[in-house]
Amino acid sequence: MFERFTQGARDVVKGAVVHAERERAPHVDEGHLLLAVLDARGTRGSFALGALGVDAEEKRASIGEALLVARRRAGLSQADAEALAGLGIDVDEIVARVEESHGVGALSGGRRLGGRRPFAKEAKGVLESSLRMALAHHDRAIGDEHLLLALAARPGIPSETLAEHGVTVPAVERVLYGGDEAAAS
Repeated sequence: MFERFTQGARDVVKGAVVHAERERAPHVDEGHLLLAVLDARGTRGSFALGALGVDAEEKRASIGEALLVARRRAGLSQADAEALAGLGIDVDEIVARVEESHGVGALSGGRRLGGRRPFAKEAKGVLESSLRMALAHHDRAIGDEHLLLALAARPGIPSETLAEHGVTVPAVERVLYGGDEAAAS
């Protein structure tokens, strides 16, 4: 599958590893892939993000901050936190107490100090979904735009965060492949 990746997609995968290493994360997750997609410049994925209004640094920073907040909540999405709040559980208060006792980021998973970072199951799923996205659009190669589509399509924090910023599968497809006319052909 990786032989079908464009240089832009390969750069995203490498960038995701860099983001995981910077965090000293034990593995590369889908959030790291999203951060690397946001870092891309001059690619179809970056074009789609720009067309959808995510080219400004503050929007990119907002997405990065949302991923960081979710990571600090042990991967709970905003929807998860709201559902728990409905049951009287204040996730932010729990995170604050745990971090007060054990340090910032205590719930974000184990810290890895060195060595190679494996890809988490969900991140591997994004890579596999990117192939399906490319095939669905009759594209011969897998580009960073297919990684963006896969991140927007798969349930989880990246898709929720992207949707909050107007980046959904239909919106990305509209930008990259045209309107309804393109879907009908």
